[in-house]
Formats: sequence, C-alpha cells, structure tokens
Amino acid sequence: MCPHCRAFITTADKVCPYCDTAVAPRRIEWAASSDFFLTPLILLINVGLFIVTIFASMKSTGGGGFLDVDGRTLFSFGAKLSPAIAAGQWWRLITAGFLHGGLMHIFMNSYAFLDLGRQVEMYYGARRMVVIYILSTIGGFYLSSVWSEALSIGASAGLMGLLGAMLALTMQHQGPAASYLRGMYTRYAVWVLAIGLLPGLRIDNAAHIGGFAVGFGVGYLAHTQRGSTRTAERTWGVLAILCICLTLYAFLRWYLWFSGVTRI
Repeated sequence: MCPHCRAFITTADKVCPYCDTAVAPRRIEWAASSDFFLTPLILLINVGLFIVTIFASMKSTGGGGFLDVDGRTLFSFGAKLSPAIAAGQWWRLITAGFLHGGLMHIFMNSYAFLDLGRQVEMYYGARRMVVIYILSTIGGFYLSSVWSEALSIGASAGLMGLLGAMLALTMQHQGPAASYLRGMYTRYAVWVLAIGLLPGLRIDNAAHIGGFAVGFGVGYLAHTQRGSTRTAERTWGVLAILCICLTLYAFLRWYLWFSGVTRI
C-alpha cells in the first residue's frame, strides 16, 4: 500500500501511480518484525490449549488421542454445542474458537493464520484485528449453533473473518493490484466453502459463513489504521479492550463451569 494515499501498488513501483508520492523500498520481514505480536500470541494460545486437550484426551481415553481429541474432552474444554449454549453457556461461542480436534486440524489452521493474520495485522493494526477476530469467532459459532446442534471447534471461524476483512479492504480500492488481491481472496473463500461441501468431512461451513460475513462487515467499517482520526483510534482501542475482556471473561466462566462452581 502507498503510505500516503493507501492505494494498492506493486513492489516495483517507486512512485505511487495514484498520488505521485515517492515510495521508499520496504523489506517485508513479518516473522521477525516487532510490529507483529498479535498473530504469534493467538497462535501460542491455540497451540497451548491444543497440548492441554491432547493430554486430557489421552488421560480420558486411556492412551492414543494424539492425532484426534475425543469429543467429550472438547466439550469439557468449551466446544460449541447448541443445547449447552441454549442452556446459558454463551461463552462457548468464544472458547470453541481456540480449540482444535487434532494435529492436522491445528496445523492447517495455524499455517493459514500465520500468513493471513500477519496481513490483517499489517493493514488494519492490532486493535482492529482483535475486534475482527473475536467478533467473527462469535458470529461464526452463533450461526453454527443456529444451523446445527453438532459439536464444533476451531479457529477457522475467526480465520474466515480475517479473510472477509481483507476482501472488504480490497473493495475500497481500485487499480490492478487491488483487483488481483480481490480475486485472490474471493477464490480463497470459495475454495474453503467448497471443501466444506465435500462428503465425509466434518467441516462446519455455517461457522465459516458466519465468520466471513462478520469479518467482512467489521473490516469494511474499520478500513485501515493509517489516516484515521485520533477519535477513531481511541474508539477502536476501547472496542479491542472490550473484546479482550469479553474473551477473558468467557474463559473465566468456562473455568468456573469446568471446576463445578457453576452449572452455566
């Protein structure tokens, strides 16, 4: 993006073709850059919870369970289950987004999130990304709970929200670079949803659609962090804090339920 007008340009452009501003060459070092902390933090939380559920599953089933976590363990750790949510356990709409059902599941989601998460964090900033990711997770699992009573987990609802946000970003720009990225993100979304229709795969397309729709909507409103007013930045900062507090409160409610302190 041009640092001045925020239009999409190519890496070969030395002058922005839209505003005639000189563009300094940039090295993209996402993995090592201190500007990106939210993406690895969420990945760390997901991996940590996966390791905990693996050991809990192995203990529950008496061995095995490394490639797949049993459903009872996933439910105990906050998986989405419509009857439980209807009974008052709303926090499952959030906790379910940080759980994974097996090694391949978390590997695929982590691989996608490492790339997509850094893109969203770079263009939108950490504050907006927190809001997009958490609200997309909630929206995705809410639609899933309405659509099906089946057990469901995974970061893909939030991932689809990030994908929707990037598509929304390209919708607000013109030019060949924006057109190319718009087509790329659209193909990704269609590809993910198409895979979810394949028989025999336990893929929650409702969570994907819900997350994508929420992410697109929030991303369209959020635009990018650069060029925003101070009031807008404060507003997104407050929203990010509220989303973080809501997530922490959801895990607290899960812990109280898991410990037997409460029934909801």
